[in-house]
Amino acid sequence: MDTPIDSLFGDGAEDTPAQLAAALAPPATAGHYDELRGAASRPGDPRGRNRAVTPAWAGFFERLGPDGFADLDRRLLNLSRQVRDNGITYNVYADADGPQRPWSLDLFPLIVTPDSWRHIEAGVQQRMRLLDGIMADVYGPQQLLARNLLPPALVQGQPGYLRAMHGVRPAGGMFLHIVALDLARDPDGRWWVVSQRTQAPSGLGYLLENRLITSRSFPAAFSALKVQRLAATYRALFEGLRAMSPAQGDARIVLLTPGPYNETYFEHAYLARYLGLTLVEGSDLTVRDERLYLKTLRGLEPVHGILKRLDDEFLDPLELRSDSRLGVPGLLQAIRAGNVLVANAPGSAFLESPALLGFLPGVARQLLGEELALPSIPTWWCGERAAMEAALPQLGQGVLKPTFGNGSAKAVLGRHLSRRELDEWAGRIAREPDESTLQAYLPLSQMPTWKNGRLTPRSLMLRVFAVSDGPQSWRVLPGGLTRIAVDEAEIATMQRGGSSADTWVLTDGEVDTTSLLQHEHPAAATSHRGRPVTSRSAENLFWLGRYTERTENTARLARLTLHSLNGEDRSSQPLLAWLGELAREQGLVLPNVPPPTVSRRVFERSLIAALADTADATSVGFNLAALRGAASAVRDRLSQEQWNLVVRAEQDFLRGRDPAPRDGDYSPAEALRVLEALSGHTAAMTGAQTDRMTRDDGWRLLSVGRHLERLGFLASALACAFETGAVHDEGGYEAVVALFDSTITFHAQYQQRHDIPALLDLLVLDRDNPRALAWVAQTLRGRLARLEGSAPGQVPGIALSVPDPADWSLEALCRAETLLDVLRQCADAAWQLSDDLGARYFTHSFEPRVSVGA
Repeated sequence: MDTPIDSLFGDGAEDTPAQLAAALAPPATAGHYDELRGAASRPGDPRGRNRAVTPAWAGFFERLGPDGFADLDRRLLNLSRQVRDNGITYNVYADADGPQRPWSLDLFPLIVTPDSWRHIEAGVQQRMRLLDGIMADVYGPQQLLARNLLPPALVQGQPGYLRAMHGVRPAGGMFLHIVALDLARDPDGRWWVVSQRTQAPSGLGYLLENRLITSRSFPAAFSALKVQRLAATYRALFEGLRAMSPAQGDARIVLLTPGPYNETYFEHAYLARYLGLTLVEGSDLTVRDERLYLKTLRGLEPVHGILKRLDDEFLDPLELRSDSRLGVPGLLQAIRAGNVLVANAPGSAFLESPALLGFLPGVARQLLGEELALPSIPTWWCGERAAMEAALPQLGQGVLKPTFGNGSAKAVLGRHLSRRELDEWAGRIAREPDESTLQAYLPLSQMPTWKNGRLTPRSLMLRVFAVSDGPQSWRVLPGGLTRIAVDEAEIATMQRGGSSADTWVLTDGEVDTTSLLQHEHPAAATSHRGRPVTSRSAENLFWLGRYTERTENTARLARLTLHSLNGEDRSSQPLLAWLGELAREQGLVLPNVPPPTVSRRVFERSLIAALADTADATSVGFNLAALRGAASAVRDRLSQEQWNLVVRAEQDFLRGRDPAPRDGDYSPAEALRVLEALSGHTAAMTGAQTDRMTRDDGWRLLSVGRHLERLGFLASALACAFETGAVHDEGGYEAVVALFDSTITFHAQYQQRHDIPALLDLLVLDRDNPRALAWVAQTLRGRLARLEGSAPGQVPGIALSVPDPADWSLEALCRAETLLDVLRQCADAAWQLSDDLGARYFTHSFEPRVSVGA
C-alpha cells in the first residue's frame, strides 16, 4: 500500500530527501527493473521499499529545495499550466474530446547515467550505419535479398518499399538523416531495441518542450547533475542538411507538414520555428523542370532540402498514392535528379516493420562485420515456416504485432488473451502468416511518477534519436522522449493515453552549452534575408484578418441588438427594422426568423440560440471558429501569446466562463456578458496583430483583410441605416454611432447634436477616426501600394477599385443619392478587391486589367 506523504513528516523528519524517496516510493512491479533503485524488483522481496535509491536519483531528490516533497503538488500544477499556456497539444483523430488535447507530461524526468548512455550511444550509432547500409543495398545491388539475409517477400512485399526509388542515389549520398529507436530495459538493466522509426519519426519537438518545462521545475537539480544539453545536436542536424543539399551553404530547407489536423502538428510548427525553417504544406511547393520550388507572393523560389513530417505514400500523387492531397506532384522525379535532399529519403518505411528486427544480427555481420551492440528484442516473422512453428507455442507469452503498419499502436499482449482468442490468432496466422510478427514479452522498467500526491512507479519506454551531422556521420541526441504507460498498462504509447517525461542524460565531463545562435559569423557577412511568405500562408493570414474583424463586428452588432431589444428604445420601429435587417445579412439569425418589428422576443431568442451555432448559422461562434482555423494554419507565424488568445477566446465564448459547458444556451444577460468578454479578447487580438507581428507582406495581407472587411461591413450598415430611416430616429442615430465604435469621440466633438452632417463628418470623412470610411479606404490603398511595391504617391491597379476619399465632400454626401452611391461603391469595392487579391496572390490566376474609368 502506498504511504501518504503527510505521515512521513514527524518522526521521519530527520531523514534525508533520498531516504524519504526510498520510503515513499513503492518498489516496481515484481519482475520489472526499478529505475529509482537501480535493480530488479523481485517477488516477495522484503527489502524492496527500503533499498536505497541510486546516486543519480539521490542527487535529484536532495535538490528539491527547502519544501521538499511537500512542494511537488504545486510544481505539478505549474507544469500543467505551462503545458496549457504554451499551447502544447497532441491531436488524436478519434478522440471524443475533440481533435486537440493538451500534451501529457509527467513531473519527474528519467535519469540516465553516463555509463548507460555510452552503451546506448555506441549501439545507436552502429545501428544507423547498419540501417543506412540496408537502404543503400535494397535500392541498389540488392545483395542482401539475393543471399536471403533479408526475405524478398518481407522487403518488396511491404507497401513502404518504393520501386520508384530503385537505383536512386539521394542528394548528399545518405538515405537516413533522422531515425528514432524505441528502447526498453529488461529486469537485468540491459537495453533492447523494440522498434525503429524511419519515415517521419515524431518527438524531436515535444522533447524540447519537455526539457524546457522540466528543467524550469527543478532548476537546482538540472544544474547540479550536469545534464547534457540538446541544442548542439539540433544545430548539427541543420548544418548537416544544409551542407549536404545541392546548394550547400545557400540552401533553402523547408519543413513539410501534412497540416493542422495531423496528430503532431504542434511539433511541426515548433520545430520549424526552432530551426528557422519555412513550414510548408504540399500545396506550397511545385516541381518545374525536375527542380522544386516554393510558391511565394513574389513568385517561385528554389527549395534545396525538405525535412519531411509526411509518410512516404503521400509524397507524390503522380507516382505514389493518386488520391493524396498532401504531397507534391513530381517530387520523386526531382529526388531522382538529385536536385533536392529529403530527410529521410522516400522508401524507408519497410525498415519500420517489427519483423525486420529478427534479421538484423545476420545483416550486421554481413554489412559491418560486427555483432549488434544494442540488440533487438527476440522477434519471429511468421512468414517463414520455421519461425511460425517456433512462434505459435509462444503466443500466450509474447506480443503480437502486424508485420506491415504501425505495430506499436496495434500490439496485442498474448497474456491478456483468452484460450479462445489465442486459438483464433493461431488460425489467423496459419491462414495469413506474412501479416503477423511475434516479439518476446519484455517487462518494461519502471520509473517514479508523481500521481495524486504519491510516488507511483510506472512502466516506460525510451525513444532516442540519431541525426546526421555530415556525410555518413550521425550524432545521437543526448536525451530522448520517455513515454510512460497509463495506469497499470504494459504498452507505453501516446496513442493509448500514455504520458511523457523529459530524459536527463548525465555526463562526467563538461556540459556543452552550444546554442543555435551563429556566433562565429561576423555581422557583415549576414545579409538581411526576408522570410518568404507562401501563397497558402498569405491566404490564411488574409482570412485571419477578415475573420478577426468579422468576429468583432458581429459581436458588437449582437451586443447592440440585445441592448436595444431590452432598452428604452425597444419600441422604435426604424431602429428595430435596421437591426433586424443587419442581423439577417450578417447571419446572426436564420433567414426564416421573423424580424423584431413583428416578434421581438422570437427574434431575440433566435439571435441568442445562433450565437454559438457553428453548424446552421454563420453568427459569432461560426466566425470565431473560422478565426481559429485560419490561425492554426499559420501557427508558426504567431507568438504563443497570440495563439493562446485565440484559443481562450473560443473556449470562454462557448463555455460562457462557466465551469460546465453551456453550448451557447444563454439568457440575454449571460449572452451580453459573454459578448462583452469576447470584445475584450478581440481587442487584444487586434493589438497583437498590430504591434507584435513583423510587417512583411504576410502582415500587410492580414491588415488588408481586416480593413477590407471593415469597409464592406460599415458601408453596408450605414447604407441600411439610411434606407430604413434609423438615422432619423434618436435611438437609431445613437445606435449607428455605437456600431461604428465612435460614441465617446462623437459626443466629445459634437455634444448632443443629432444632425446628419455631424454623423457623416465623423463616420465617413474623418481621416483620424479608424472607423471612418475615409480612413479605412485610405489605409487600404496605402497597404495595397506597399504590397505591390509601388512608388510613393502611385496607386497600383489593384487598388483602383477602392474609392478615393479625396473625391468626397461633406456637401455632396449630404445629398441622399450621392451618399448611397458612395456607400454602395465602398461595399462593392470590398468584395471586388477580395476576388482580385485571391486571383493575384493566392491562385496566381490574375490577369492585369486596364480600367477605362481611371
